[in-house]
Parts: sequence; C-alpha cells; structure tokens
Amino acid sequence: MALMDFIKKQFIDIIEWTEDGDGVLAWRFPMEDREIQNGGSLTVRESQMAVFVNEGKIADVFGPGRYTLTTATLPILTYLQNWDKLFKSPFKSDVYFFSTRQQIDQRWGTSQPVTIRDKDFGAVRLRAFGNYAYRIADPRLFYNEISGTRERYTVTDLDGQLRGLMLQNISDAVGASGTPFLDLAANQVAFAKALQDATAPAFEKLGLKLEMVTMQNVSLPDELQKILDQKIGMGMVGDTAKFMQYQTAQSIPALAAGAGGGNGMVGSAVGLGAGVALGQVMANQLGQGLAGSAPGAPAAAAGAAAAAGVKPEDVMATLERLADFKTKGILTQEEFDAKKAELLKKLA
Repeated sequence: MALMDFIKKQFIDIIEWTEDGDGVLAWRFPMEDREIQNGGSLTVRESQMAVFVNEGKIADVFGPGRYTLTTATLPILTYLQNWDKLFKSPFKSDVYFFSTRQQIDQRWGTSQPVTIRDKDFGAVRLRAFGNYAYRIADPRLFYNEISGTRERYTVTDLDGQLRGLMLQNISDAVGASGTPFLDLAANQVAFAKALQDATAPAFEKLGLKLEMVTMQNVSLPDELQKILDQKIGMGMVGDTAKFMQYQTAQSIPALAAGAGGGNGMVGSAVGLGAGVALGQVMANQLGQGLAGSAPGAPAAAAGAAAAAGVKPEDVMATLERLADFKTKGILTQEEFDAKKAELLKKLA
C-alpha cells in the first residue's frame, strides 16, 4: 500500500512564479501535498526572492537566478532535516515568493486635519496629501512580521498600515524641515524628504524600504484658510486709514443712487449715511489742504500760509468733485454754492 501511495504521488520538478497579477507582495507556491523532486529546478526572476520554510521556520533564501535543488543549494534545510549529503529522495517544504520591485503611486493623505507647531502661528491644523513608493527589502523579516503563512499577500492588505505610518510622522517631518507653514507650499520637496526620513525606520521594521515620498498639496481647513486670507489681505492693504477713505469714496455713488431711488425710509437712511461719510471725508481733506491761519495772526502771515498750503489746481479739483456730487444729488445747490465761495475765498 505504501508503495502504491508513493507511485501515485506527483513530484514537483520546476518551481517558479510569473507574477500573474499586479500588487501581489507575497505568494505561496501550491504544494497540494506534493513533494519537491531532489534535483528539481528553482527559478527566481529579477525583482523576486524565494524563501524555503520548514515546519514554520525560514530555512533558505534565494535571490534572482536559476538553481538546482540539492543538499548543496539547501544547506540550512538539509541541516534541519538531518539529511545525508547524498540524499536522493523527494522532500517536503513550503516555498514562498516575494516581489521586490517598487510598489509605486501609493497614496497618503490626512483624512482629518493634523495639528502641528509652527514658527509663525504657534500651532496650525493642516491637510496634506501625496504619493510614496516602497519595496520589500528583507523577505525574511516581512514573512515573520507581516505575510506569514497566507497564500497571497497584496499591496491592498498593507495599505492601511503604511498610510497610518505616513500620517503618524507628519508632525515630526514638519518640525525636522524647519519650514513655516506659509513656506511649505514653496518647499514641498524639502517637506517630502523630511517625511521620508522620519517614516523610513518604521518601514524597515516591517522588512520594507521606503524609496520615495512626494507631496502634492498642503492646505488649511476652510475656516482657518479664511482667517489667513484676511490676515494676508490686511498685510497687502498697508495704510488702513487710506484704504477706508478709498472704500468710502468708491461706495458713495452707489449709496447715493440707492438713496435717490425712492425706497422710502431705507433709502433715506442710506442717503444720510452717505452724507455723514462724505462730510467726514471732505472735512479731513479740506482740513488738511485748506487750513487757514490761526485767529489773531497778522494778515501777511495768513496770506503766506494760504499761498503755501493751497494750490489753484487742488482747489479746481475739489470744485470739480463737489460739482459731481451736486449733479448726483448728494449736495444741494445751496451747499455747493457755500463750499464754492469758501474755496474761492481761500485763493483770494
């Protein structure tokens, strides 16, 4: 009976892996109770490594090449099995193949904003995302720590763990780069390099090598971005007082048109507000450019001050502006005549 069982057995002569699918990191050669023929052939292609496992323990590891399986090429397995160097019988062992090529275009990104320390703002919450690439560098360690005895282990199975390692080190990467948030967008390469350096040791503990990290975008949550935009806008404005005067002058025609549109109490209120704003602007301008001499000063000194402080072209520009206000209904004829007389008196 034992002889018939031996005859019925199928022996494996060729062991190889053609990687029939993308994203496979580890693959177990199908034994199905078969045994490996002594003197059989093992083919390990470029970007692959093969591992022989005996009773749950890693025995021999093979890099790219073609091997004839004998006691000479399986020294550790031979030792574990206590084989004589001239053994000729088939043997039993699990064989695992590992892909060592780069797994590119892996995505990382913050699902929630991450709080980091910043030189300019003290602390900010930022979002970031990009790509990374890695490969299996130590199949022995990867087998013990990750894939184990599974028939197949894929990139998808590992994605969540690696993504978590990337996000875990973002704060350290920003701190190590020494780059303030406002400069991160212009220094994405430096930030990505810092993130790679901070994360690589965690990959190595899994038997992996982190080959590359890229950052495609870094940003703030919407509510913080609005605050930053306001801060940037105030910095661009510079002189706030002049900016407010400009804004007031720009809004007066629209306010006056609304006030004259017959909208009742609302229109009257708007017109009144425009008049108050106009009065303030005109008072400031006339007070700065058309200030007269102090009471009781000599007539000659008053005339000199007027000549020094008032230019005819300034008076004409002011009159033209007042005439425009009168045309738009902001000033009455009486108000315009009074201001005109006052300005002409300053030139006298």
